[in-house]
Amino acid sequence: MLKEGQKLPSFKLNNQQGDAVKLPAKDMTIIYFYPKADTPGCTKESCEFQSNLKKFNKFETTVFGISKDSIQRQSKFAEKYKLKFNLLSDESEKNLRKIWSLG
Repeated sequence: MLKEGQKLPSFKLNNQQGDAVKLPAKDMTIIYFYPKADTPGCTKESCEFQSNLKKFNKFETTVFGISKDSIQRQSKFAEKYKLKFNLLSDESEKNLRKIWSLG
């Protein structure tokens, strides 16, 4: 599992618009993982990040949410809750496994 302060390996995932996003980002980065879009816990967590997005932006910190949901599901989730940050799709779980196995 990736530990605090450990360097994130480079990888690309598509966001809710289908655009490729390369991580790690150049800015300070917050990455959170969630099992499934539009479920109670994941919705609450994502909306909390959205509520605090202006504060994160003030400190040049970029927020990314990652799950194994499809791009289409991510897009509907972002639209429904007006999420203004990237939700990344890792349907194969390739990158999720890579990150979780570090340590």
